[in-house]
Amino acid sequence: MTIKQFEVPGLAQYSYMVSSEGEAVVIDAMRDFDRYTAYAAEHGLKITQITETHIHADFAAGSVGLAEATGAKLALSGYDEGELYQYAMPRRRLKDGDAIRVGRLRLEPLHTPGHTPEHLSFVLYDVERSVTEPVALFSGDFLFVGSLGRPDLLGEEAKVGLAHELYRSVHERIAGLPDSVLVYPGHGAGSLCGAGMSEGAESTLGYERATQHLFRLSEEEFVKDILASVPPMPVYYPRMKRLNAAGAPSVAVLPSGRAIPASELKWMIAGSGATVLDLRTPKAFGAGHIRGALNIGAGQNLSLWAGWLLDPERPLVLVGEGGDDEESRRALVRVGLDGIAGFLAEGMAGWTEAGYETAKTALVSATEIAGREDGLLFVDVRNDGEWASGHIAGAEHIMLGDLPRRMDVLRKDAPLVAVCGSGYRASVAASLLQAHGFERVSVLDGGMSAWQEQGLQEAGFVPGFPHPSR
Repeated sequence: MTIKQFEVPGLAQYSYMVSSEGEAVVIDAMRDFDRYTAYAAEHGLKITQITETHIHADFAAGSVGLAEATGAKLALSGYDEGELYQYAMPRRRLKDGDAIRVGRLRLEPLHTPGHTPEHLSFVLYDVERSVTEPVALFSGDFLFVGSLGRPDLLGEEAKVGLAHELYRSVHERIAGLPDSVLVYPGHGAGSLCGAGMSEGAESTLGYERATQHLFRLSEEEFVKDILASVPPMPVYYPRMKRLNAAGAPSVAVLPSGRAIPASELKWMIAGSGATVLDLRTPKAFGAGHIRGALNIGAGQNLSLWAGWLLDPERPLVLVGEGGDDEESRRALVRVGLDGIAGFLAEGMAGWTEAGYETAKTALVSATEIAGREDGLLFVDVRNDGEWASGHIAGAEHIMLGDLPRRMDVLRKDAPLVAVCGSGYRASVAASLLQAHGFERVSVLDGGMSAWQEQGLQEAGFVPGFPHPSR
């Protein structure tokens, strides 16, 4: 028996391949599924079955594409009937009492609603060792290391009922599983599918029962606590739910690795409304970029913020330092942004060498702007917890994901300084503001970390939150 965990940084997503005697099942496949086929080929495995814990909201699932590529059978929750989101693709409908068999292993679905109505966990048995004592629990977004899944994905009307279901999943549906069972969750720290996740990639059921305070609350306390703790809801989550319910199309071949000359890109911006996505660092973007471009830097945060902020109906052209960036294309399709038209040939150098106009975004230091009295407004785009732990006095707080819908509270003629923790999100915010006609926008270089290092005045410290400088 082998359990292989695959991770997607940024989305903090875990998926799994469980194998025995040359056969394998994949749980919660990511969209760019070539890593599963490559691993299977390397280890002489045949992927025979593919399953999911639930209809995902934070990433585009690869189950349909992987099934098409391998001929494996698709086996998904049968508890979606009558729900807001229902699987549309042909598949085996799994319910309690069923089993997926792989070699000498038996994987039993266990209905654990709460995060979503149709949610399954999978209990793993090694039948040569014991047919009654389970080895592991693949808990999806029901049970995390240090936390539980958020129950509010289906909106205000459904969240209280789902929170009660989550309580019953904790106290009734997994009550018969022993403490020794290994827990393999669907996400780790950094995911917005739950609050307060720990760093560990796995745990035991006994440890979670002993250490999670949610396990010790009454039902009413549990519901109140978990609903009060949910993180911000990315606006792209409903879009992912719809995509995954229908079955995300295969991306056996990533879109699009085409090099686009600067002259063609200039025409595309004017004629087709293409979004120019600048993948460079805030410093490089600030020094010179295509007017109207959005700066969401390459790396582990790209999927989240691109999914949250970009229009999936508009073609995307990527701008990097020197050309194509395959990892960034992967990051985009993981959140259903398939409309990648290509990348700017030769990067920004190709644009400037063609003699086309560029814009700039000033990076300003904390000492340079502290105490200015010219109507300067700080726009803090961090989350609520970061804001409450300390912020610049008089700043306007608009979490980055909310900025496209709250720009109207800002004056276009006022000098604005975007602020975040270190500069990444502030550069995203500044690019959004500039793309919407705000001309006097700059970025606080180094963010609140730099502000605090200079010992400058803060407001809003709340004792219940750890101070970032401590």
